[in-house]
Amino acid sequence: MDLQKYQEKAEVLIEALPYIQRFNRNIVVIKYGGSAMLDDNLKRNVIQDATMLKLCGFKPIIVHGGGKEISAMISRLGMEPQFINGLRVTDEEILDVAEMVLNKVNKSLVQMVQELGVKAIGISGKDGGLLKVKKKDMEDIDLGYVGEITEVNAEVLQRLLKADFLPIVCPIAMDENFQTYNVNADEAAQAIACAMKAEKLALLTDVPGVLEDPSDIESIISELTVSEAKQLIDEGVISGGMLPKINNSIDAIESGVSRVHILDGRIPHSVLLEIFTNKGIGTAIMEDSQDKFYKGDK
Repeated sequence: MDLQKYQEKAEVLIEALPYIQRFNRNIVVIKYGGSAMLDDNLKRNVIQDATMLKLCGFKPIIVHGGGKEISAMISRLGMEPQFINGLRVTDEEILDVAEMVLNKVNKSLVQMVQELGVKAIGISGKDGGLLKVKKKDMEDIDLGYVGEITEVNAEVLQRLLKADFLPIVCPIAMDENFQTYNVNADEAAQAIACAMKAEKLALLTDVPGVLEDPSDIESIISELTVSEAKQLIDEGVISGGMLPKINNSIDAIESGVSRVHILDGRIPHSVLLEIFTNKGIGTAIMEDSQDKFYKGDK
């Protein structure tokens, strides 16, 4: 018997214990997207992580995207995907494709969760008026049917959680005139996390986290207060594609979310590694008044 191997496993479980005790019965919103959605093994890892959180007493909510799948389908249909400032230009035809693809992704995730013995229910922002939107207004730019969230009907998700379901949400919603809109999944996850007063918002991305040195992927900053994050923005350390993620994270925290975790969804079981270990594997953003868990250099 390799006793050391089993002792190491026990140590991992013990390290997770205080986090399970602290966050048990709290809401965790997981924004699932990027490359982790295209690899079957990574997809299974993410679903296993969410299911594990549920079985440990957490209340996970998954909000998923599907941008790469939508683009692939658009190309198969002989159309050209178009983006402006990272947002998909969405006419009626593209909207139909987006809704079709996102609903297919949604039900596939529901199936994977239920195969692991946990009750899941897949909904869109249309269901129960979960997400209300208006047309996104960008000066001199018409994105078409791209929505900006104006209201979240938190009662829909609260009832599902109370009934012991794991909700899986796809970002399609309606305006006050019942017109359908495509919604950015990051924005949907942030709005839902704020409305639900989530303990944690985990953003699965294709980047490791916030880097102290952008050229060194080992220089991940494990924890940042809002003030520290704003300082890094002013200093230009946080820029480019990471800038909107951090600004959204700051907005979420200032709206009542306790912590936002930015982590690399390409790493197997990244959600569990981030939430259940002292250092984590990504970057956690928190209020200035919160104590940092990790006492290391970063």
